[in-house]
Amino acid sequence: MCNNGRLLHNPTMEHHHDHSHGHAPTSFGAAFAIGTALNVALVLAQFVFGYLSNSLALISDGAHNLSDVVGLIVAWGASWAGQRLPTARRTYGYGRASILASLVNAALLLVATGAIVIEAIRRFAEPQPVESNTVMLVAGIGIVVNAATALMFMRGRAHDLNIASVFAHMAGDAVLSLGVVITAFLIGITGSLWLDPLMSIALAATIFLGSWRLMRDAVNMALDAVPPGIDPAAVHSYLACLPGVTEVHDLHI
Repeated sequence: MCNNGRLLHNPTMEHHHDHSHGHAPTSFGAAFAIGTALNVALVLAQFVFGYLSNSLALISDGAHNLSDVVGLIVAWGASWAGQRLPTARRTYGYGRASILASLVNAALLLVATGAIVIEAIRRFAEPQPVESNTVMLVAGIGIVVNAATALMFMRGRAHDLNIASVFAHMAGDAVLSLGVVITAFLIGITGSLWLDPLMSIALAATIFLGSWRLMRDAVNMALDAVPPGIDPAAVHSYLACLPGVTEVHDLHI
């Protein structure tokens, strides 16, 4: 049975198309520069104060935020490459560089999540003392830095997978820093050192789910998969029912 009206109107696709041309910023160069500088300063502070306070948790968080710096630099380069004009050899341009960058960012998140889980398991077996006040102060600064960086990319997250990956990365790290603050506070008032690895595993699970979805979307785009919300069978049926069409084959969406 033919359904000629099903594919003529797709509000989701129209909404995305309109906003991608009318409201998204065309360049995030300043946001990348500011975000990278803030995160470099944050990593240095976490390493230094983590060493001075003998806090392995803070040093580990600093190592995780170091992946932010790498991710931001990679995404920055991809954003720049994506705006370059096509050439005689690269006739499609460099737009797909943003997909590659999102894959790198998602991979960094997955690696960092694995490192957090491994460290959390070790801490269950060998609890480590935590200098709560220092950890809360520096991790609190981490919340501000990561949240501020995420906000700079909020407007473009719905229009560019590269920008979406940066936003998800920074927002996830802000949540992670908040978890470090809460854990340090609870350890300070209860002395329960097992709270540190427990909170780390809970946050790692949250970050893992977000990064997995991001990687899945990036892989689907890289492989030219059918976009979400489009039924290939319905497209085939619609085309087959058009007047004058006798056969539909080799259909790509």
